[in-house]
Formats: sequence, C-alpha cells, structure tokens
Amino acid sequence: MKSNRLQQFLIPLLAVLLGMLVGSIVMLASGYNPIAGFGALVYGAFGDPYYIGETIRQTTPYILTGLAVAFAFRTGLFNIGVEGQLIVGWLAAVWVGVSFDLPKIIHLPLAILAAALAGALWGLIPGVLKAYLKVHEVIITIMMNYIALHVTNAIIRSVLSDEGFKSKPVKESASLHSDFLDAITYHSTMHYGILIAIAAAFVMWFLLERTTKGFELRAVGFNQHASQYAGMNVRTNIILAMVISGAFAGVAGAMEGLGTFGNISTKAGFTGLGFDGIAVALIGGNNAFGILLSALLFGALKVGALEMPSSAGVPTELVDIIIALIIFFVASSYMIRWLLSRWQKGAE
Repeated sequence: MKSNRLQQFLIPLLAVLLGMLVGSIVMLASGYNPIAGFGALVYGAFGDPYYIGETIRQTTPYILTGLAVAFAFRTGLFNIGVEGQLIVGWLAAVWVGVSFDLPKIIHLPLAILAAALAGALWGLIPGVLKAYLKVHEVIITIMMNYIALHVTNAIIRSVLSDEGFKSKPVKESASLHSDFLDAITYHSTMHYGILIAIAAAFVMWFLLERTTKGFELRAVGFNQHASQYAGMNVRTNIILAMVISGAFAGVAGAMEGLGTFGNISTKAGFTGLGFDGIAVALIGGNNAFGILLSALLFGALKVGALEMPSSAGVPTELVDIIIALIIFFVASSYMIRWLLSRWQKGAE
C-alpha cells in the first residue's frame, strides 16, 4: 500500500522531469539554449509579484477544470465536455453579473451559483443519456462542446452585447476583483477566485473520501454490476457524477467571467482551459491535492512561456511541446512503473 502511494507521487514527478529533459533536447536540436529558456520561463512565472499574480490567476481555472475531469474519472466517467461546461458557466455568471443590482454579499454568490448550475445542466444531459440509453459520454460531451460554443456566441450577440461581440462589464457587486491583491501584485489580474478554487478542491476531497455518497460514486466507477448488486442506484450515481463534474467546470467559467475578464465575448474557438484540465487531472493523479500542484505547474508554464521569446529567443510553442511530452510520459505510466519496480527490486 505504501509502495503504491509512493508510486502515485513519483510517476507524475518523473513524467514532468522527463518531459523537461526531452524538451531540453528539442531546444538544443532547434538551436536554442535550454538553460536560458527554462531560466526565462521560471522568471516569467515567479520573477516578481506581477508574474506571481498572473501565474496564480492562470492556475485558478486550471484547478477547477482539473477537478471537473478528475471527479468524473474517479467515478468511472470520461468528461470531455469540461470545455463546453466552462463556457456556459462563464455565460451564466456574466449574465447574472450584468443583469441585477444587488448587494455584493448576495450578487457574487448568486453569479457563481448560476455558473455552477449552468455547468451542472450541461453535465446532466450526457449523464442522463449515459445512464438510461448507454450512450458513451465521450461522444455526447464532445458534441455538446460545440453546441455550447455556438449557442453562447449567439446569446452574446443577440442579448448581452451592445457592440455585437462583447458583453457589458459585470457590476462591481458581482466582481471577484480585489484591490488588495491588485496592489500587492503590481496590478496583475489575480483575483479572489483562487480561494474559491482551493475550497473546491477541499470539497471534492471531502465528498469522495469522507462521505457515504462519495463511496457510492467511487464504487459505481470501479464496478457497476457489483454496485447494483450491493443495492446502489447506478443510474442516479452516474447522473450525479456528471452533474457535479459539470458544476466544477461551470465555476471555472465564473472565474474567467467575474474575475479575469469581467465580461464575456464571442469566441472563434475553444478557450483550451477545459482540454488542459484533462492533463492537469492526469498529472495530479486525479487527486484533489495533486491537482492543486499540477494546476500550478500548468499556470507557471503558460505564463512563464510569455517571457521566453523576449528574454531567451525561444518560441512559446516549445512550451506546448514540453506539456505534450509531460502528458505523453504520464500516459506511459506503465513504463515508468516498470522502471520503478525494477529499481526497487535492485535496491532490495
């Protein structure tokens, strides 16, 4: 048991190190200095309070999309629709943030709740189809990503926008902006959403690990037939798992709409946050604490990459290659596990 837990920690860590090692080789082969490249990346992520604020801001939605993917994974489902659930959550949060005049203590929670409900609804549909008609959730959620993208664009243009492509700013009473965080991070876009994201990680951990319903959800994920034989309602638990996963994703959209941007605009394509959440969940081992760390890694890579072209002459695309390599090594965890077991046998 102790060996398994150690491997769960070591495999993602080794995947990150191997990804960076092979990334260094790619940089060298492309004629770039990997030391200068990684130095610029680290400075661009943590070099001063502004960069730290931007990294934490970027980490915030990654935590929530990672939790959304991981929650579905832990219950035996593969939610590819986190991107669409995030978009509809973003729309719902901004809609509430623009439409009402309420005290902040009511308005902000209401906007976040609206985002969670929108994401949950977008997760409910594939959950019902999976539970009652055995339609594979991957197919449905991929299709619903595109529905979410185009429906929200149409609503923004016809309902929320005076300019045709962007909504009005959310009212101050629904904003996650913090003057304090703005001041200590030299006017970065960091906001209070990071506290909500950390609280959401605790909620996922507590729900799955410390409640009877969490045990049922995990049991259904392990073996539906055994769970049904034990008296659990498999259909209800499948639907509930997709609803909760969608709610996490919807709140991630609220972080963007109420915090980072303060509005919503039409999109030519996907944000990528939902798809990156798959990698965050994999590297985090589908564990709430691991996701906090892997989301920080992704936030640092994405923000730090912006410094690489100006400081080291390294194109930002190389960071995407490094991320892809990390995911490759995580996906090849069998190979890493085999190497670890061989090393352990040799040590014994």
